[in-house]
Amino acid sequence: MKASRVKSWADAFGGEIYSIMTKYSGSLLLQKKYKDVEPTLKIKEVDGLELVKKFSEEMESMLRRKVEAVERLVEAAEDADLKHEFNSSLVFDYYNSLLINKKDENDNYVELGDEFILEPNEHFNNLLVNTTYSDVQLPTNVYNKDPDILNGVYMSEALNPIFVDNFQRDPTLTWQYFGSSTGFFRLYPGIKWMPDENGVISFDCRNRGWYIQAATSPKDIIIVVDISGSMKGLLMTIAKHTIITILDTLGENDFVNIIAYNDYVHYVEPCFKGILVQADRDNREHFKQLVDELQAKGVGTVNKAVLESFKILREFREAGQGGLCNQAIMLITDGAVEDYESVFEKYNWPDRKVRVFTYLIGREVTFAQNVKWIACNNKGYYTQISTLADVQENVMEYLHVLSRPMVINHDHDIIWTEAYMDSALFASQAQSLLLMTTVAMPVFSKKNETRSHGILLGVVGSDVPLRELLKLAPRYKLGVHGYAFLNTNNGYILSHPDLRPLYREGKKLKPKPNYNSVDLSEVEWEDQDEISVCWEGNVLQGQDHMEDMDEIPGLRTAMINGETGYLAMDVKVPVDKGKRVLFLTNDYFFTDISGTPFSLGVVLSRGHGEYILLGNTSVEEGLHDLLQPDLTLANEWIYCITDIDPDHRKLSQLEAMIRFLTGTEPDLECDEDLVQEVLFDAVVTAPMEAYWTALALNMSDETEQGVETAFLGTRAGLMRSLLYVGSEKLSNRKFLTLGEKESIFTMDHFPLWYRRAAEHPPGSFIYSITSEEGSEGGGKPEVVTVSTSVAVTVDGKTAIAAAVGVQIKLELLQRKFWMATWQCSGVDGACPLSCQDDNLNCFLIDNNGFIFISKGPTEAGKFFGEVDGSVMTQLLNMGMFRKVTMYDYQAMCKMPYHHHSGAQPLLSPIYTFLAAVKWLISDFLIFLLEYNICGFWRSDNLADAKSVFHHSHKHKKHDMLQPCDTEYPVFVYETTIKETNGLIECGDCQKMFVAQQIANSNLLLLVTDATCDCSIFPPVLLEAKEVKYNASVKCDRMRSQKLRRRPDTCHAFHPEENAQDCGGAAEISASLTLLLLALVTFALLLR
Repeated sequence: MKASRVKSWADAFGGEIYSIMTKYSGSLLLQKKYKDVEPTLKIKEVDGLELVKKFSEEMESMLRRKVEAVERLVEAAEDADLKHEFNSSLVFDYYNSLLINKKDENDNYVELGDEFILEPNEHFNNLLVNTTYSDVQLPTNVYNKDPDILNGVYMSEALNPIFVDNFQRDPTLTWQYFGSSTGFFRLYPGIKWMPDENGVISFDCRNRGWYIQAATSPKDIIIVVDISGSMKGLLMTIAKHTIITILDTLGENDFVNIIAYNDYVHYVEPCFKGILVQADRDNREHFKQLVDELQAKGVGTVNKAVLESFKILREFREAGQGGLCNQAIMLITDGAVEDYESVFEKYNWPDRKVRVFTYLIGREVTFAQNVKWIACNNKGYYTQISTLADVQENVMEYLHVLSRPMVINHDHDIIWTEAYMDSALFASQAQSLLLMTTVAMPVFSKKNETRSHGILLGVVGSDVPLRELLKLAPRYKLGVHGYAFLNTNNGYILSHPDLRPLYREGKKLKPKPNYNSVDLSEVEWEDQDEISVCWEGNVLQGQDHMEDMDEIPGLRTAMINGETGYLAMDVKVPVDKGKRVLFLTNDYFFTDISGTPFSLGVVLSRGHGEYILLGNTSVEEGLHDLLQPDLTLANEWIYCITDIDPDHRKLSQLEAMIRFLTGTEPDLECDEDLVQEVLFDAVVTAPMEAYWTALALNMSDETEQGVETAFLGTRAGLMRSLLYVGSEKLSNRKFLTLGEKESIFTMDHFPLWYRRAAEHPPGSFIYSITSEEGSEGGGKPEVVTVSTSVAVTVDGKTAIAAAVGVQIKLELLQRKFWMATWQCSGVDGACPLSCQDDNLNCFLIDNNGFIFISKGPTEAGKFFGEVDGSVMTQLLNMGMFRKVTMYDYQAMCKMPYHHHSGAQPLLSPIYTFLAAVKWLISDFLIFLLEYNICGFWRSDNLADAKSVFHHSHKHKKHDMLQPCDTEYPVFVYETTIKETNGLIECGDCQKMFVAQQIANSNLLLLVTDATCDCSIFPPVLLEAKEVKYNASVKCDRMRSQKLRRRPDTCHAFHPEENAQDCGGAAEISASLTLLLLALVTFALLLR
């Protein structure tokens, strides 16, 4: 096997395919057309700092309008409450979102279910809504005619005209709402609310992050739970549910720990001994798993646990750590008999900087006064929790206490939430899972007679889809690889093109458990040891911290602190679902968004990414070429604003632009710079249509069969394409459509074929193998996408103007490959050796090692190292390929299934011995044991219990996939090595191989000896492996306190606060007869 012969094959094949690709893509013609207009072009260098400031100002202006809408709602709600007198016998019909449009068997509307007109609305994701009225939703466990509910709903009717007026003033507004402290939720526009699969509405607005953040200031919480022997069985289950409910009221700005006590003090997470940790999603879920495993035994001694809690809170307070605002201890117990007064006297009196909230578990009242005394003497609140159904309402009381100082002072703090997907809001409707943030403000009672009680009426809010915010950072101004991103004061990503918030479970897409706590350092990866951050004349040095995963400390620190500045960094960017990587030098520009806890970053790739191409053409000439049928625009880009005027919403961006240019829609507002770029590109690329059409009419079916589509895209989002075959014959019908978003211009990225071509020399074609089944990779690869970039140079500055290419059948490439490798330069035309010989294996692979062509019928699309580990290993050793280790900090890994459901001990210890008892029996007994006799027959309570039971039993089954970190390899060809060859010692034989670069492409011809068995070398795999951290490293990572910026305001105490409003004994109405009946029934069923 001579290297010269392999080179001749590579040259012949390379020349043939280069000729085909240039011909059918028209790349040389397009290059010439841009070359012809170079003298009229200007290339402008982008000022990234000015750009990010401009974007920030526009975002601030947009968000300010949302704040003003919320402020109008607050004012209206408080004025309505001031004028409203509570009426305990009020009778009032309202639109109940569950019952609207519902009729009984006599075809009459049910009570609270009058006719409510619903129409699809594009602005609200085509949901059926009523933009004239709001309607009211209540959780299943809240009685819809309770006097508190009726009075609150009646009072909040005053919000209806404000909702409508807000929407008319600012048509970009989405959902507006009022969440009442009594549990009802008024939503505009009104919708039909559907129960879940169990017939239950579990959505409670008081549990949502926007409500809790608006109602309280940041808080440091230590949950102290009694796990002594007396807490066994149902009491332990209620205690666990109470802890989980408290955890659900915490957010990113809060800090927490959990201490369990019996004879000893136990940290539920030993790693968190002596500290508080941020109550982010990861930590809360971790705590929930640990709480689920708690077991009751021993004797309870509360003093040591409370003493430990006070010490932690004091140390954090004095060290300036934690939330630095509210501090509280949550004591969960079935009784307290010790002399605990001395602990409070020493550690909390007289200032009482730490509030103590007490939760007495069970129906026993012997210790009620003791437990209440603890709360009342430490500015807390006491409640008794007898059943699982009691937990939610009783836990929420602590939020009302913490809100008192803010309410008394009438401080209307504006809060913005982290990114979230409120899929629960429209659980059974076609709500697309969009990332959003909420702006919210508390609503107070202004009545003088209740001032010292600090009565929180509720919270008003409005959603802001983050995509709407990022529309203010136009994609065309950021270049091929550029993008904008947002992060929070806690360093978490609000929006980023590499944020992957969803995962697939079966056929459904679901939000990942930790999708809104992805740190900035987990999506931006530097590719060097040292970086520098510059702002306000200072330089801050940082280095790559792979051990603690904080790879860009300088950028993160500056953005969290709300600084304005820039940073330069070499980065590695995964593309094509992680199979490939781009190495770029990026410039990061950042600033804060005034009036919010958010910071904005803009990324421009160094070189062509920081240049804007400015062309000039007349409207008449450009308009003529815009009307050609092969032309489309990026429909996610904003050329013209079409989402405000309802008459414009059905227009495509191309239709809107044409109406703007022709003057038929004078009210349309368009981006004139972008429109000018589109007109220029339309004129320059117009000849491509005629060129492609002429080729299509004269194609030879025999020699060129397999060329299917020609296409081009420009940096203004303009695309042209032409089919060389009938649409029914296309191998990949999703290409250049929404079905294959990687192949089109979107808000987040340029097409993949454009991005990859931009990083290779203009005129050099990039070949990508594509599976017909798309992202799932289930089908045999049938097509190859080929593209090249078109560059222009003005005054020494080079910018990428466009990319052009073709999509061909893999079969065409195979045919040309085998023909080329069958030939040689022998005099008689016959080859002594060719790729058809049995003793040779020939491969065509790309610059990332993926096989295009081989003798194996199923090897196309596979990684070469999986097929031949020996040669791949040698190529790595010789430096022709190099391995790049990548990390995925948003991965989902399968976890071993362990069932210890929180519902299992509901009848403990009976469950332990009777695991075979059917679900129906246990479900029935839970109802009997949990609900007092006066409320048992209410359907609300039945449904609520059903919800609790179903949720707890199904919870663990959904935990089969858990967030994890993974490590995976990407292999990259070293382009400076054009050819190589070698011998591999394989034990009994030597294996020869020759590798040769294919000119003007990213392809390699690889010829290997097929006779030598080299299976002693293991395959080289692309498998992602979970990163396992040893206990010490894992603990260090969990304990680490990452830099964050605290919220600007704090409301911890107020001198006028009525601390004696500290709760009372819960109603005790247990029925002994009912309990005995349950136990007797159970015994009979077991016989």
